[in-house]
Amino acid sequence: QVQLVESGGGLVQSGGSPRLSCQASGTIFSINSMAWYRQPPGKERELVANIISLGGPKYADFAKGRFTISRDVAKNAVYLQMNRLKPDDTAVYYCNAEIRPTSTVYSFSHHWGQGTQVTVSS
Repeated sequence: QVQLVESGGGLVQSGGSPRLSCQASGTIFSINSMAWYRQPPGKERELVANIISLGGPKYADFAKGRFTISRDVAKNAVYLQMNRLKPDDTAVYYCNAEIRPTSTVYSFSHHWGQGTQVTVSS
């Protein structure tokens, strides 16, 4: 069993800089990638940023220059620093992790957190 728990959302004023956190726990041997997605009201879920074990971070165009993803491998955690937020950034933000559960399982599977609401007021 794996759990991903996000925190750090809430109501933010336009221009604000909240930081989201996501902690993975449970049966975890290794994590290949961790990512943040978001789902704005009435829209499809979309990738915000991801970071893989042997590579650098990648960002959606709307996140470049404003958002920073970082990862603490030892803590199985991922963070999203968001700056200069706009009302269009209002969404439920989800954490995703690609996890290998044990040393005898040679594949990774994706797991999702429950999401954290970020509402940006104008």
